[in-house]
Amino acid sequence: MSDDRLIVALDVPNAIAGLQMAEELGDSVSFYKIGLGMLTGGGLALANELKSEMGKRIFLDMKLFDIGATVEAAVRGLAQFEMDFLTVHGDPHVVRAAKEGAAGTDLKILAVTILTSLDRGDLDDCLIRDGGVPDLVVDRAGRALNAGADGIICSPQEAAAIRALPESDDRLIVTPGVRPTGADLGDQKRVATPYSAVSDGVDHIVVGRPIRDAENRKAAAEAIISELATAGHNRA
Repeated sequence: MSDDRLIVALDVPNAIAGLQMAEELGDSVSFYKIGLGMLTGGGLALANELKSEMGKRIFLDMKLFDIGATVEAAVRGLAQFEMDFLTVHGDPHVVRAAKEGAAGTDLKILAVTILTSLDRGDLDDCLIRDGGVPDLVVDRAGRALNAGADGIICSPQEAAAIRALPESDDRLIVTPGVRPTGADLGDQKRVATPYSAVSDGVDHIVVGRPIRDAENRKAAAEAIISELATAGHNRA
């Protein structure tokens, strides 16, 4: 039993631990996220092994941000590995450059709006303009989609508003900050359950610690998949 709406974050120290976790989860999980924390621990090698040897889908969560030429070159280099999703920051010039780098491939460029670990106080510290977090997220999402992003990374609390944007038609919404009922929130501040996230128009949920730290990881993943099934199927 698997459901690719569930993306499991391999937030472990290195590729050996990541491969062990993937083997433990087996056929119950078909989609994995590999982020910056794994990059120096063999993350790209693990991504290639999971993709080519185990037939898994791969989400590279790199959150790229730089001048356009550098972003374009980085994305072109990553696109050769035939991964499925790649994150960049949602600034329009970054999104446009990333799409140029991914041209001619199936790599989907997902734009990060505001990290789900941040609240208004954090944004004040970063000198981000005034306004409620949900409004800023929706504004940034619309700008990123207009720049050509294939989808948006956002908290589940903003998903319904983003799905309501005309620009979101046929685009993806992917949400971290999803926690099964009763799970520890960790450092996430804008969270929801798998059921409510999908009901609000989310295409994929990203779950890390509730599965990674579970006594029985496979059972934890399958419980989330069962919850997703009660919310219906993909829009497509």
